[in-house]
Amino acid sequence: MLSIVIPSRNEFFLQKTIDDLLSKARGEVEIIVVLDGVWQEIKADTRVTIVHHGGVHNNYGLRESVNKGMAIARGEYVMKADGHTMWDIGYDLKLIADCEDNWVVIPRRERLEPESWTLVQDGRAPVDYMFIAYPFERPNDKTCGLHGDIWKELYYSRKDVMIDDLMTFQGSAYFMTKKHWEWLGGLDANLYGPFTHESQEISNKTWLGGGRVVVNKNTWYAHLHKGKKYGTGYGFSTAQWRQWAVLHEKGRTFCIDHWVYDKWDSPQRVHDWNWLIEKFWPIPTWPENWKEQIEIDKLQDWGVLNTI
Repeated sequence: MLSIVIPSRNEFFLQKTIDDLLSKARGEVEIIVVLDGVWQEIKADTRVTIVHHGGVHNNYGLRESVNKGMAIARGEYVMKADGHTMWDIGYDLKLIADCEDNWVVIPRRERLEPESWTLVQDGRAPVDYMFIAYPFERPNDKTCGLHGDIWKELYYSRKDVMIDDLMTFQGSAYFMTKKHWEWLGGLDANLYGPFTHESQEISNKTWLGGGRVVVNKNTWYAHLHKGKKYGTGYGFSTAQWRQWAVLHEKGRTFCIDHWVYDKWDSPQRVHDWNWLIEKFWPIPTWPENWKEQIEIDKLQDWGVLNTI
């Protein structure tokens, strides 16, 4: 069975997403919706479980919401999905068909037109590949960190490779065995904060722990990039987002320091950061002399007296 966890707060298209996941599956699935503080009515279905954190001010954030859903997942396979996604027919069996115990699998990402619930047809290629950007690509940008960017060139140069290595991914959907999720130990809300760098935490730990992150181009999902019309993300007020911003900056800084400087001292670690860079080299935005340049940029961005 596949267990699908949907963390949600004020989602416009939550029910549509649930209905889509249920109708497109061709194997046994369960859906676990984790409502982060705000209650939403969801149609009764024996395949759907609802977890509610409580009152409107009980804001656990994305990481804890995913963790709570995964903790009660009964499937041999687990998947996290955003509450504004549309799916390929048979996505579940196609993902299960190409997934080993220590893999994280990402379906090809298309773009969702939500009103008609169709794919956006604007000539842009689907998103197959992403890279981890150089952390000081944008000096003094506190939203940057080890963020993921679309790697357009690989879409064209590796079109015929249907299961292929990914440096990282966007967090709107990811799939793995329950065994690998337990190996990861869930998402760390204490060090990263409630939202920041979910994908990098998973992909870095998987790669450096001897696993593999792949794109599966045999199936797809379509993701809505929300804006003013449908909300600006997880549905918090401006004041709440300001509160989270402090934790976001802390998580961003921690992520750089933890991975680039090989501070993950777990016995699970097989490779160092340099191995990951070399595996995917050349990587857009990373300078040839990145080891030297990063020390200069870090000093400028963090400051002499900055402590992590």
